[in-house]
Amino acid sequence: MSRLKQLVLGAAVPVAVLVFWQIAGSQPNMAGIVPTPLAVLEGFNQWVFGKPGLGLNPYLGTWLSNVQYSAMRVAQGFALATLLGVPLGLMIGWSKLASQMFDPFIQGLRPIPITAWLPFSIALFGIRDMGSIFLIFLGGFYAIVVNTTQGARDVERNLMRAAMMMGATRMQLLRRVVFPSAMPSIFTGLRIGLGISWTAVIVSEMVAVKSGLGYVLWDAYYVGRMDIVLADMVSIGVMGYLSDRLIVFAEQRVLRWRMLQNH
Repeated sequence: MSRLKQLVLGAAVPVAVLVFWQIAGSQPNMAGIVPTPLAVLEGFNQWVFGKPGLGLNPYLGTWLSNVQYSAMRVAQGFALATLLGVPLGLMIGWSKLASQMFDPFIQGLRPIPITAWLPFSIALFGIRDMGSIFLIFLGGFYAIVVNTTQGARDVERNLMRAAMMMGATRMQLLRRVVFPSAMPSIFTGLRIGLGISWTAVIVSEMVAVKSGLGYVLWDAYYVGRMDIVLADMVSIGVMGYLSDRLIVFAEQRVLRWRMLQNH
């Protein structure tokens, strides 16, 4: 019964939003501005299952290819951010010298928004995938490196002392004490960074490339296809949610020891 109650409570707000949306979208003064959920569903159905090349609708059957373009760019940019951000964050959190060298530079660049990097990205890479991947990398990198740094700095000092008393070297401390202890913070950074990466890919595809969900979003708005715009927004949300679940799944497997400890 409690499970049914949870499902009902979880569905209450989305259902209420859909009902309000349907009523609001059906008003004459909202025609062409806010399409109803049924109109969005119809547009989404054509976008996903339509046959390309039939009729004058340029979006027929192009959903999967555009999702693949965006997902591939996010995967590449996020992988680069992880490969650089995690080791650098560990170095900054572990080494005072690395902190003095790199932390001020990173903290100075971190407040610059992704949109401010767009002109530089286009000038450097042109209208190509690499420009989008560069912006995705920047979006994910700062969240990963900052959270990893904090995780490395928050390692329990008693663990460090115990390991040193047993003769552990600095490299062994880093590998066997600091890195495992920082893993919860690292995964937090990965989740935040991945969410920002999806934001970055949409921003970059609106300007820096000519394919993907961001490109379709802007193109559909430009030609007045608000049903496709809203269907695109739903697609972005779903893809972001699914990719976040992958990180959570990996976290549960890697940090199984922590969950057992909490129980």
